[in-house]
Amino acid sequence: MLSTLKNPTQKLAICCYVNTSTHVEIARITNIPHWSFERVIFPGQRLIFEAPVIAKLEIHTGTAISSILSETIDCQKLQLTSSVPGYSAS
Repeated sequence: MLSTLKNPTQKLAICCYVNTSTHVEIARITNIPHWSFERVIFPGQRLIFEAPVIAKLEIHTGTAISSILSETIDCQKLQLTSSVPGYSAS
């Protein structure tokens, strides 16, 4: 579930993360106040999402009863760009 931002002028980015592991992963964004984002990503699955450019995507791996934070990625590094002339993501 996506929550609305308290600051509507916050720049959002369209981002992409691919689970290249052989394990189910949980992706979370926890560093943005009043923002809720959590998704399950299966092996080989691509996750396209919109998030503030300052967000950090946490990747958790593990079993059904426990998980380990295995990686934190700046969403700015996951941002998609377009080669379509005249396209603007903003």
